Amino acid sequence: MNLIMTILVITVALSTILAIVSFWLPQMNPDAEKLSPYECGFDPLGSARLPFSLRFFLVAILFLLFDLEIALLLPLPWGDQLHNPTGTFFWATTVLVLLTLGLIYEWTQGGLEWAE
Repeated sequence: MNLIMTILVITVALSTILAIVSFWLPQMNPDAEKLSPYECGFDPLGSARLPFSLRFFLVAILFLLFDLEIALLLPLPWGDQLHNPTGTFFWATTVLVLLTLGLIYEWTQGGLEWAE
């Protein structure tokens, strides 16, 4: 118990010292150059907003969907140790079939085509 209290006291003391020193050290000298946004060396002449391609968004959503599918199906090899492995494999197969049907639908609708 003595070792734990020593480690706790050292940790609290060190974090307190670092917090106090961090308030003393910074020298705030803001000027116009530091407060202006960095624009890669040129003056901005218009809106910084550019149109975002919806195809990138669609591919990102599909990637997240199938990445989540893989993350959920990774523990499947250990599913035979459960009380009802048949049910586990049935639901995993159902999820896999539904996501495959969704991918086929997206493919046939042209959602994965980049060129028109």
